[in-house]
Amino acid sequence: MSETIAGVRIPDSALAREATELVREVSPPLLFDHSRRVFLFGSLRGAEQGLHFDPELLYVGAMFHDLGLTERFRRTDQRFEIDGADEARRFLQTHGITGEPAERVWTAIALHTTPEIPLHMAPEIALVTRGVDLDVLGIGYHAVPDEQRAAVIAAHPRPDFKNRILAMFTEGIKDRPDTTFGNVKADVLAHFVPGFRRGDFVDVIKSSDWAE
Repeated sequence: MSETIAGVRIPDSALAREATELVREVSPPLLFDHSRRVFLFGSLRGAEQGLHFDPELLYVGAMFHDLGLTERFRRTDQRFEIDGADEARRFLQTHGITGEPAERVWTAIALHTTPEIPLHMAPEIALVTRGVDLDVLGIGYHAVPDEQRAAVIAAHPRPDFKNRILAMFTEGIKDRPDTTFGNVKADVLAHFVPGFRRGDFVDVIKSSDWAE
């Protein structure tokens, strides 16, 4: 039986159900609820903008976007966004979704912390970012009516979310500080990891092996 929250139908295919159970199994409730809100808010922003998108692909993108912060899927040699993107692509391929649709979901997750660029790409890519932006940063908060926002939060609460998600970001990336070079997660480590020194683009250029 499919579930509807704030007027948004949660995909109920075998693939979507398996994605839900995987994320529920490996993620704390904080991340599970956040990921579902990303789908719901992304879908609401898509409807508001009149975008045509594949709900199932958006669902996988939203549900897997933070898997790189979980103990099972966290690596230390690449950005956490790529951890989730790689797993989403593998998951889709095992369900017969390959080629461009799988790459679209990979891109949606890989770019979800890169400001502005995803918003000019395919709807599923843009809407993962829209959902994250609304839930984490409050961008687009007033684009979703109060009653719809309330319905989403009733289904997937966000108690002390700001502090708790920042703590989860810190835990998930503190062992790979170099992967935050040039992206917004460097701000997290600058606030919460003593001694962290962010990479500097100008320093990289000036210290390269080129003589001039």
